[in-house]
Amino acid sequence: MRLQQLIGLAVFDIENGKRVGKVSDILLDQDWAISGIQLEGKMFFSPHLRAVPWNDIVAYGEDAVMIRNQQAIQVWNAENIQLTFLSGSGRIKELPILTADGSMIGYVSDVYFDQEMGNTITGIEISDGFLSDLIEGRKKLPYISEMTKGEHAIMVPANSEQRLLENDEFS
Repeated sequence: MRLQQLIGLAVFDIENGKRVGKVSDILLDQDWAISGIQLEGKMFFSPHLRAVPWNDIVAYGEDAVMIRNQQAIQVWNAENIQLTFLSGSGRIKELPILTADGSMIGYVSDVYFDQEMGNTITGIEISDGFLSDLIEGRKKLPYISEMTKGEHAIMVPANSEQRLLENDEFS
């Protein structure tokens, strides 16, 4: 499953079936594991956001994310969140991916995670521009533990281009 597929899904409290919001972003920890989801409705003029820790998510599918109960909704300080998928200073979407030897592989288009492995990131979908995506398709880079997010780019080991997979080689 891709992180982009979770964005915009309705979030329901499984105890009473109440809709509590929509997923507006995905929050990641330093180890590139999903730590939670951010709910829509940012508190204006506040450094805080509404989030649900990953451990309180009971299930998710094509149409909704189910959380344990409304007590699972917490207020997090946005300044303490280091990695996000879509927004904030820790955003990874559309960041360039550079190898340690200075080659640019492309830009982050989406992030894959394995539903059976829980919140573990399994790879990154890479765009090399509209025309290249149209002609050649997007590439996938399997997750590498040495992958780090810098201030302006995601850094990967030298020769990571050799690990790129075609669209149909990655699920």
